[in-house]
Amino acid sequence: MTSVLHPRECKITKKPQKTYGFYLRIEKDTAGHIIRNVEQGSPAEKAGLKDADRVLRVNGVFVDKEEHAQVVEIIKNSGNSVVLLVLDDASYQKAQKEGVNLEELGQRRSTGQQQEQSPPSMANRGTTATPQPRLCYLVKEEKGYGFSLKTTEGQKGLFIVELSSEGAAAKAGVQNNDRLIEINGKNVENDTHEQVVEKVKKSENHVMFLLSNEETDHYFTSQKMILSKESASLRLLPLKPRLIEIHKGKSGYGFYLRMEQNTGDHVIKDVNPGSPAAMAGLKDNDIVVAVNGEQVEGLDHESVVGKIKQSEAKTTLLVVDKETDAMYKLAQISPFSYYYKAQDSTPAKMEERVDLHTEQKVNHKPRICKMVKGPSGFGFNLNMIKNKPGLFINEVQNHGSADRAGVENDDFLVEVNGVNVTNESYDKVVAKIRNSGDRLTLLVCSKDAYRYFQGQNIPITASMAD
Repeated sequence: MTSVLHPRECKITKKPQKTYGFYLRIEKDTAGHIIRNVEQGSPAEKAGLKDADRVLRVNGVFVDKEEHAQVVEIIKNSGNSVVLLVLDDASYQKAQKEGVNLEELGQRRSTGQQQEQSPPSMANRGTTATPQPRLCYLVKEEKGYGFSLKTTEGQKGLFIVELSSEGAAAKAGVQNNDRLIEINGKNVENDTHEQVVEKVKKSENHVMFLLSNEETDHYFTSQKMILSKESASLRLLPLKPRLIEIHKGKSGYGFYLRMEQNTGDHVIKDVNPGSPAAMAGLKDNDIVVAVNGEQVEGLDHESVVGKIKQSEAKTTLLVVDKETDAMYKLAQISPFSYYYKAQDSTPAKMEERVDLHTEQKVNHKPRICKMVKGPSGFGFNLNMIKNKPGLFINEVQNHGSADRAGVENDDFLVEVNGVNVTNESYDKVVAKIRNSGDRLTLLVCSKDAYRYFQGQNIPITASMAD
């Protein structure tokens, strides 16, 4: 006999700049999006949310089968109020064992209380959870940035037009008709055309844009939300912080920490070759952003050292190299935002984001890898096997530009800057890469994926990528 289940609807309202007071987790060997660490006296507790509850719907949208990152984004972009339909732990486990259709359960609950049709599930409306503004990092090329700006009567701000398909802006993810909101962290919506052009020129060879499109503008207006970098997607940024887990050896971790007096940065120095720190990928001059999930900006040297020493067996550092640090400073956001948004209503744990990223790699999809040239170039070599078709990547430098962009050893190269090169000669492909300037976009796929597509006679295109 099927159990009678009673989901609960919790409407949670928080004050601006504050959190809802709970964590949303995914845990190994446990199904569902799990509520954890409900803070006493928080909006979440007052709304009736309890530890181990499973989230079935967010603002009427069924999310039980959706990617965790997408569920986090929906809640995060809900502004200061969110409605969660949840089921307690015991009931959720019973429903799993009995094969209960939780989507129907949620519909019955929603219809019974609100007398209106439930919104479509995310599966029916595509994979995009919520429209977001985008941060795009542009690196100037010989012909400039490759776009123009125009004003539109009756609309606020300036719009991107005449976008060159092979230009720096397009490579950074800028699209025609995007609306420009910020330049290098400063709002320009009320600036004149001349003022905006001057700011771009003053930025010299690198500039950070915060952009919105028509769909994003409409969504944020309807939700009475402000477009800002705090709500932006960071996925187009080519440089990312690194999460380094170091297990202590007999002689310690094998590095020194120094605080730069002029910047306040906590900088890694004297990483011993062969030490646990070196084996984990820590580099001299890396800048420490967080220790064991806690941000260290503004802390003194002794406090940061104390946090590292608190963990007897291992420590986890979030670090950036100088190039990555400069990019985030240009946007006027912390690299910490890559894992935790400043106003994230459901702050997911750092290890959850990493696990999600790892799980998504297991497929036959090609990958679009965007990178910015570093001090050692793009950080990979190109190779081929005589009398065999195809070029493949090798000698990917650890934490180099290609590595950070997601390129892996033995990847097959399909496209360079949007142009298919599978039938091009080695010399021509190398020339294309060298002529790319400081930015490069590759379409690559794993060896297994390449063999699969070849065996099925399926052409590999960028549209297949995530």
